[in-house]
Amino acid sequence: MLSLADIDPGQSATILEVLGHDSIATRLMEMGLTDGETIQMVGRAPMGDPLEVLIRGYRLSLRVAEAQRVLVELSNSQLAGEMT
Repeated sequence: MLSLADIDPGQSATILEVLGHDSIATRLMEMGLTDGETIQMVGRAPMGDPLEVLIRGYRLSLRVAEAQRVLVELSNSQLAGEMT
């Protein structure tokens, strides 16, 4: 299963689950990272951390450790592009 930290800039995915039941998981969900929401990887900082994503019309920066807790599934259009 992929985490948000695993997708490349420009790829879109659907959030499946935010792992954990602690304050970090709660905060991620409060920031809009909820099941079924579409999210796009915008880019990564030069050293790889933090990541910038686009969700619900706004840009959000996340640490890689936070992004690893967000399980995603690549969108169908992304999967079709990989098969060709």
